[in-house]
Amino acid sequence: MTRATVAQALVSFLANQYTERDGVRRRLFAGCFGIFGHGNIAGIGQALLQAGDELRYYQARNEQAMVHTAAAYARVSDRLSTFACTSSVGPGATNMVTGAAGATINRLPVLLLPGDVFATRPADPVLQQLQTASAGDVSVNDCLRPVSVWFDRIMRPEQLLDAAPAAMRALTDPAATGAVTLALPQDVQAEAYDWPAAFTVPRVWPVRRAVADPESLAEAVAAIRAAHRPLIVAGGGVRYSAATGALAGFAAATGIPVAETQAGKGSLRHDHPGAVGAIGATGSTAANALAAEADLVLGIGTRFADFTTASHTAFADPDVRFVNVNVCAADAVRLSGLAVLADARRALEQLTGALAGWQVPDAYRRRAADLTAAWSSTVDRAYRLGHAPLPAQSEVIGAVNEAATDADIVVCAAGSMPGDLHKLWRAGAPRQYHVEYGYSCMGYEIAGGLGAKLAIGAEGEVFVLVGDGSYLMMAQELVTAVAEGVKLIVVLVDNAGFASIGALSETVGAPRFGTWYRYRDEGGGLTGDVLPTDLAANAASLGAAVCEVSTVDELRSALAAARRGERTTVIRIATDPLVPAPDSAAWWDVPVAETAGLAATVTARREYEQAKQAQRHYL
Repeated sequence: MTRATVAQALVSFLANQYTERDGVRRRLFAGCFGIFGHGNIAGIGQALLQAGDELRYYQARNEQAMVHTAAAYARVSDRLSTFACTSSVGPGATNMVTGAAGATINRLPVLLLPGDVFATRPADPVLQQLQTASAGDVSVNDCLRPVSVWFDRIMRPEQLLDAAPAAMRALTDPAATGAVTLALPQDVQAEAYDWPAAFTVPRVWPVRRAVADPESLAEAVAAIRAAHRPLIVAGGGVRYSAATGALAGFAAATGIPVAETQAGKGSLRHDHPGAVGAIGATGSTAANALAAEADLVLGIGTRFADFTTASHTAFADPDVRFVNVNVCAADAVRLSGLAVLADARRALEQLTGALAGWQVPDAYRRRAADLTAAWSSTVDRAYRLGHAPLPAQSEVIGAVNEAATDADIVVCAAGSMPGDLHKLWRAGAPRQYHVEYGYSCMGYEIAGGLGAKLAIGAEGEVFVLVGDGSYLMMAQELVTAVAEGVKLIVVLVDNAGFASIGALSETVGAPRFGTWYRYRDEGGGLTGDVLPTDLAANAASLGAAVCEVSTVDELRSALAAARRGERTTVIRIATDPLVPAPDSAAWWDVPVAETAGLAATVTARREYEQAKQAQRHYL
């Protein structure tokens, strides 16, 4: 037995947890991010101080941001390693809700350790305690319940003996991982208990690879053999299961073209003969044309989210069938598909063997190649548009793409850039493309870039693409990067507004309303002169090296210089928000006001109703 506080025991427990897959073992927790207050400094704070490098502490600047950083680290680590995040009680805890939602929606493991109000209740209410008239055991941490895949509140020391392993089980579940919350009352954190020695001995959590059962595998093989125009949709599960090599082999052997979701982009190299690009509302015309014609869709590690299916309009063949390979049963049955419950790599290996000698028709292979070549020419033009006086966003993406090696990572999140990246980025390696689009969370970019860089270390550079809207939401983790000596190359695309919603507003009959960063005009609207924000000066004040450029050639030179440098660098470039990326020839369902007094809205509604006629249920 070891006498220690709850916090000390928990920190020691976390330091001794490991994952193992394919014979490779790694620490489950690379460290703990934290911001301290009265609700966690005496407990978790003291324990981390005492533990030292047993579980390294990293100081964050915003609680939401540190969860994003942990999630990004987990993504680059194929969900086999992550960080814990601790906050004080109250606003520190509620700040983590958005980050937790993003982690759970994207199925990325993150452990949250928020402080909580006194379990013993010596005084009531205490600072930052939520009081309700209907319950005495509710705190603000209950906001974390719906965004956590596992939640527990440790009211007694001995509860940790069961709760901690339960939390690890949820974090290492490949089918249903996400944010895990252990709420820790501040008095319980500091309470001593006699812990069994077995609680803190090293423990390994194996991540097994499930194989497809013979019956579902046989049905899948029969369905593929019967298809004339099959299409693979590769999702994040391909990357997380390290199945990219198996997918490349399967695509080469069968000739089935491969389209990629946001989470799955990079599953194939962009120049693989089977790669047809991104699919869906932010996809390529090549992938979307093949999707419209497909008589069978083989989904691998995808949940067929709204953007992927173009709001249920992408797959237009009236007799289209779906075969879904997934470790998650709920995802495997989407679109009324044949469920193949299996690890993506194992299933692809099984399918490759079972389909030996079978290939798609030559004419179909040629059509896929022709469509892809046409789209590649479109990307070339977008990268070299030569727009003036301000460059187009697609040209900025092209410059970063050319600067990035296969060992590097590009990080982005909400706004117009994720959609443009999905269409245009030419991924050379599975981990090179890192876009948070499950939650589309503004502010993820710099914090996520920090997590990505912590994961790859000196193996490559991390390029963060962030618009001015997202930058203004959450830029302060530049300070954390500087403090930790973690080098980021941040390309700050400044277009004086919210470009994505600005473009969307045009299609829903609310043209550019509330999307510019401008002074209020005499008529009461926000259409006056552009606000005099100096984001470059802001970045410099946070400790970053800063470079301002005005042309794409200058951007290329700045990117090369930033690569040679040793400091976090922010490169600010102004772009024209009114130059769209090439059209994906796909639709996204965003309802338009059914009645309106604005002509633009009336027209938008008419177009919406026409587009909605193509929407269908896949039964």
